[in-house]
Amino acid sequence: MNQPEAKTKRNRRGLLIGAGAAVTAAAVFGLRKPDRGGSHDSYFQALSRALGEAGLSRPTLVVDRRRMLANVDAAINTLAPSALPVRVVVKSLPAFGLIDPTAERLGTNRFMVFNGAMLRHMIEQHPAADLLLGKPLPIREAAPFIAASRAGGPPATLPQWLIDTPERLAAYIEAARAVSASLRVNFEIDVGLHRGGFTTPETLAAAVDIARAEPLVQIAGLMGYDPHVPKVPNPGGAFESVQRKYSAALSVLTEKLSVAPETLTLNTAGSPTYKLHAAGTAGNEVAIGSAFVKPMDFDIETLTHHESAAFIATPVIKALDRTHLPALEGLAGVFSFYDPNSERAFFIYGGHWLARPVSPSGLEYSDIFGRSSNQELLTGSRRVMLAVDDYVFFRPTQSEAVFLQFGDIAMYDEGRIVEMIPTFPVSA
Repeated sequence: MNQPEAKTKRNRRGLLIGAGAAVTAAAVFGLRKPDRGGSHDSYFQALSRALGEAGLSRPTLVVDRRRMLANVDAAINTLAPSALPVRVVVKSLPAFGLIDPTAERLGTNRFMVFNGAMLRHMIEQHPAADLLLGKPLPIREAAPFIAASRAGGPPATLPQWLIDTPERLAAYIEAARAVSASLRVNFEIDVGLHRGGFTTPETLAAAVDIARAEPLVQIAGLMGYDPHVPKVPNPGGAFESVQRKYSAALSVLTEKLSVAPETLTLNTAGSPTYKLHAAGTAGNEVAIGSAFVKPMDFDIETLTHHESAAFIATPVIKALDRTHLPALEGLAGVFSFYDPNSERAFFIYGGHWLARPVSPSGLEYSDIFGRSSNQELLTGSRRVMLAVDDYVFFRPTQSEAVFLQFGDIAMYDEGRIVEMIPTFPVSA
């Protein structure tokens, strides 16, 4: 091979190597995550000032009163054409400072409760309320309430116990007979969620016959919960199926009891689906709770007209310029290169909640460091300018499992914390 040919080959090889390096570099930089860091927007800046002025220096559950009441108004406006009344879901708003203004604005005396502890508080605070159980309680939990009802009172003030099986109905009837107490029951029907309840008109009819044969029992109505509808591939078809199943169950009840539907409690929906029922439904009331505070799990198509109204605020305890992971200190530069949002480290007061950080933007949990309920590590880029004692804000993913974890709830309104409201005692 002569010299010009060899030189041409070397040049070609150099070009190929250079092109390969360029492709590799492009691939490497293509894998690099974007910098999502930022600062608090004006809303969270104002909320930070309000918390500081109120002297709140521990993890705090904050509810924006204006936003919560705006969500109530959104539900009122959505339901106005249908005139469907609302049953307030107590577990999603576990504080009278949330429940009472919501119910007052809705003009409702209907509530749904899910355990004995909250049932007791509601009976004490609102003895004339119409209370429907949202899930079947074990007979050992229900029996003391059944026994207490033998003292009398109009049947309408008795809780509507949710009955999902003939066996549970028999247990409740036995408890009522033991003390000669009145028993008000509501039948849970499976409208597609498949979480239990009566699945066919025939099984429901058999249970209705058992209840009708007992003089102590008053049949109050039906409950059919359908949160699966917005999450399935064909929501429209799923909703139509819900209506068919509910209508079939209602036909059983009205024929067996010889009553008009409007005399019954026909509970349906929930926060994810109440908007669908507003356009027409077999039920005659809807249950709503979480939509009034809109935790993160409720960022769905049917609730775009609601806004988030609940946050967890917690101070930064330690703000470090570089994230050093145990036993991997030498890789800090590599990690921060591939993910600039892992460059700085912020250890917060508390953590490991059912929540996601939302402000300032770009904060992340560390999969390598792991979770902590004492001093949770959040990482961020150099654009996150948090300092010690600054607040970090999270959105809860749900309300009922989170709102009872922080003590009194801070109510935020007009740029300040206007009051601290006590929650119900902790219960499951």
